[in-house]
Amino acid sequence: MMAPPSRLLPILRRCRSLSSLASPASKAVVYDEHGAPEQVLRVADVAPVQLGERDVCVRMLAAPINPSDINRIEGVYPVRPPLPGAVGGYEGVGQVHALGPAVTAPLSPGDWVIPSPPSFGTWQTYIVKHQSVWHKVRSDVPMEYAATITVNPLTALRMLQDFVQLNPGDAIVQNGATSIVGQCVIQLAKVHGIHTINVIRDRPGSEEAKDKLKQLGADEVFTESQLDMKNVKSLLGALPEPALGFNCVGGNSASLLLKFLRQGGTMVTYGGMSKRPVTAPTSYFIFKKWMNSDKAEDCKTMIDYLLGLVHEGKLKYEMESIPFGEFSLALEKALGKHGSQPKQVVRF
Repeated sequence: MMAPPSRLLPILRRCRSLSSLASPASKAVVYDEHGAPEQVLRVADVAPVQLGERDVCVRMLAAPINPSDINRIEGVYPVRPPLPGAVGGYEGVGQVHALGPAVTAPLSPGDWVIPSPPSFGTWQTYIVKHQSVWHKVRSDVPMEYAATITVNPLTALRMLQDFVQLNPGDAIVQNGATSIVGQCVIQLAKVHGIHTINVIRDRPGSEEAKDKLKQLGADEVFTESQLDMKNVKSLLGALPEPALGFNCVGGNSASLLLKFLRQGGTMVTYGGMSKRPVTAPTSYFIFKKWMNSDKAEDCKTMIDYLLGLVHEGKLKYEMESIPFGEFSLALEKALGKHGSQPKQVVRF
């Protein structure tokens, strides 16, 4: 057989290299239909995936189980991956394993990356996606924080910055304060000199929860029953009336926030954990501004800022790390089957 012309050799080598570049075999948590997560999820083997010219293969390090992940599996979340064969998980952190031959992003094997914006399918050991999906992040923070920085801390930061121009000395009010978003709001507000009034539900251990939130920087923490009074603003003392409120509960809890807001204040609804509608007296609609936003934008710079705060010890929240082999246990804990548990983060 005649040897190919020398000018063709680089092209042939490149083609052979491209054709042989594939991810390792992977394992993934998948589902083929919507339903109760413990019934529809299964761990499956995933065949190697060929890398395109600008694809990046990432070995996942850690990924959380968020309430929104559960809602997607149940089929009640507005944005869902196509079925069958959907892979669970929406955020996480991984390490660059291999690069396609034409990748131009400043990435190298070993770099830590996160999907930004978040992307479906982080509950698997290897992922192949276009270079544009991956954002390089610092690797000198606990991987659990890098894995969870996008959904909750970034939500807290965007809400503090997107709706009202807050100045040092201003105040905000929020319910769901023990959630990770709530904890992040408290700490980020403190960094910027903003006071926080926080509402939590009545439950065993509520006094301990109050103490934990105050250690994070909360100015005031009230249970819902403490606010069953006409003039809740008398509880503010020297604190200013809040200019901004964050509601993730709905129902009566949302109405309590409206009682605190100053004239012209803004309430942002970003969740409905009580599964009850937000109700408000007509007067609040007339004299107060009520906003609900799912604003999306490129927030990579803010992710870097948040991880910087983590590195400085100014942003923290409780998590539990569980090996991938014990995913079923992590899922049970995330579903509340073992009582109140910290956020579950699966390590691969």
